[in-house]
Amino acid sequence: MSTAQQVPDILSPEFAADPYPAYRVMREAAPLIWHEATKSYIVSRYEDVERVFKDKAGEFTTDNYAWQLEPVHGKTILQLSGREHAVRRALVAPAFRGSDLERKFLPVIERNSRELIDGFRHTGSADLVADYATRFPVNVIADMLGLDKADHPRFHRWYTAVIAFLGNLSGDPEVTAAGERTRVEFAEYMLPIIRERRENPGDDLLSVLCAAEVDGVRMSDEDVKAFCSLLLAAGGETTDKAIAGIFANLLLHPDQLAAVRADRSLIPRALAETLRFTPPVHMIMRQSATEVELSGGTVPAGATVTCLIGAANRDESRYRDPDRFDVFRDDLTTTTAFSAAADHLAFALGRHFCVGALLAKAEVEIGVGQLLDAMPDVRLADGFEPAELGVFTRGPQSLPVRFSPVRD
Repeated sequence: MSTAQQVPDILSPEFAADPYPAYRVMREAAPLIWHEATKSYIVSRYEDVERVFKDKAGEFTTDNYAWQLEPVHGKTILQLSGREHAVRRALVAPAFRGSDLERKFLPVIERNSRELIDGFRHTGSADLVADYATRFPVNVIADMLGLDKADHPRFHRWYTAVIAFLGNLSGDPEVTAAGERTRVEFAEYMLPIIRERRENPGDDLLSVLCAAEVDGVRMSDEDVKAFCSLLLAAGGETTDKAIAGIFANLLLHPDQLAAVRADRSLIPRALAETLRFTPPVHMIMRQSATEVELSGGTVPAGATVTCLIGAANRDESRYRDPDRFDVFRDDLTTTTAFSAAADHLAFALGRHFCVGALLAKAEVEIGVGQLLDAMPDVRLADGFEPAELGVFTRGPQSLPVRFSPVRD
């Protein structure tokens, strides 16, 4: 068992500026660390993070979400287990895969992407984070749910407060208060809409969630509200950073950008490699149900375990040359990258594998394709070097680009 003194602290400015050297030290010399400030055990090797997520032996739970998520979302599907989880997941999952996704929501994704690009396609310049990535996924989710897109600034404020609460590793009381306030505001906004939608259902996702039934079980208003809150936060923040990340990585590797521009079937590869190389979510927590032996020592029962996805996805025992961005790498399987059989860890694995993975993939494929069409010679603004920001979630804060406008 290692102590946190041997590696840069995950709460330090040095770590926030560039966590990857610290991740390497952890994997090699301190694969299991007791971190006093967060009262958690930190694991960084691929084999350990994979084991915690897959949890084939029932050694880990999501009980940590009672304090990590419930104060801002209410009780969500992430806290459930066993049959209760299986039924609840069966209620929501169909909307995010197969024919429902293609028939209902691909047109929504295409329209929302096009509307945002229309705002800058004739200007020759844009900030892909501010003008596109931060708006696109939230607009899509609001549209899918049949909510008023005019409320976008509120949605954005809410999900930003929720993500800050989630990543509040140092326990800042103002961040805690803002997160708890968001739960109240979101409930006041959503519950009347949910009740109205039960009375007058439409063809939107919110109506589907209100009407869904599995084994005689339906979701209560509170269940639906909690899922919508989770969807806005998880679906907004992560896809936002994935889109910014894929462009930052491609713009820094012009040969790979040219390859993706010429062959759009490479977009899923570029996304899978971005999720491995610069994942939007760098850490996910679980709780140990029993005493567990991991690399570097023993985790006692009832402990919080912080899984460092950003470290595990660069484990040299799992990936060849892991610190290199390579769309063409042969040790990352694109065909399974958006399923529970993924061999990167950005969506977690096992029964709590991200329910929105295929929605995220559709958003990125459509968005990146439309952006490349509108900006065929896209390049970084002169002198700009993309920099990631964040510890819990991480991505470029700004991505100014220049391009020659395509004439209609």
